[in-house]
Amino acid sequence: MAEKIPAGNLQPEQYRRLKAQLEGFQPCNEQEAADRNRILQALDTREGVFERTDETAHMTASAWVVNPDRTRVLMVYHNIYHSWSWLGGHADGDADLLAVAMREVQEESGVRLLRPVSDEIYSVEVLTVDGHEKRGKYVPSHLHLNVTYLLEADDSQPLFVKEDENSAVAWFELEDALAASAEPWLRDRVYRKLNEKLKQYTSFQTAAQEAGRY
Repeated sequence: MAEKIPAGNLQPEQYRRLKAQLEGFQPCNEQEAADRNRILQALDTREGVFERTDETAHMTASAWVVNPDRTRVLMVYHNIYHSWSWLGGHADGDADLLAVAMREVQEESGVRLLRPVSDEIYSVEVLTVDGHEKRGKYVPSHLHLNVTYLLEADDSQPLFVKEDENSAVAWFELEDALAASAEPWLRDRVYRKLNEKLKQYTSFQTAAQEAGRY
């Protein structure tokens, strides 16, 4: 059977890598298991899934950006959602979603020095987006088929606001980031999960470093 790649100017190798990472991703709960399957199904069935022209569902990339001590997370105050939120954006034809996530962080926050803690997928989510106006045009309700990456940045870097998308950028202590969110589902089902994963990741990394000393 011939390989099927979604329409657009996708780089086939980047698409294959993303799909392989999704297939190999180990969900931490039912939400991730169900949402990973939904995303994989969309890759197989939706021609324009990497473009916003698919007004029902399309691919996005998000970032959980932490400082080197893993004690703070970077958030923006999002103009559409009226809430402190993680950073990220639309794939817009790019299957290298890690590159998309990093680019969006730089554009939305002004952070220039940024690195992936890992180039593996950190989390997956299918996110509902209510209809809204953007740049004078109505955008109908749709789904974001979202892949999240864990990124690291020095929290002493200058920040700036991208005024067409957000009105503030700031670092929060991990628990304060949850309290700052005005979106209950994201706060309770996504941001809390990302913090729990971070604690587990940090504990594993510390244990590995300790083991390496002996």
